[in-house]
Amino acid sequence: MRWSRSRPRAAGALLAALLLSPAAAADPPVVSAAPPAAFEDALPVGPSLEARLAEIRRRVQAALVYPPVARLREQGGEVIVSFEIGPDRRARGIRTRVSSGRASLDRAAERAVRRAGELPWVYGRIEVPVRFALVPSRR
Repeated sequence: MRWSRSRPRAAGALLAALLLSPAAAADPPVVSAAPPAAFEDALPVGPSLEARLAEIRRRVQAALVYPPVARLREQGGEVIVSFEIGPDRRARGIRTRVSSGRASLDRAAERAVRRAGELPWVYGRIEVPVRFALVPSRR
């Protein structure tokens, strides 16, 4: 069968006739009484919030570089750093929430958060403790 230019017009006219017919207008819409199909997520369930926060703390602590002057003076402590995780999964808006009392330790904690690289995504602002503890050397 050959295709002609009149066929698209005829198909359009037939469709318009069906849509505008009185029988089509009189039929009520069909509503299904069957329950909707169960929704299944395409991605597997990921780690819990607690597991993601633990991983963030681990990565920040691993990126920590103890300031040499603080090590020589045997200064230690804990800094609580506050930040958000951006769409690129990197920390942004980093600031010291609770100071250790030593500016060098506070700055080192903020640098550790920056150096931690890509982090598990968590919505909102989070606070992470960064611990500075001197471990006696094993000689």
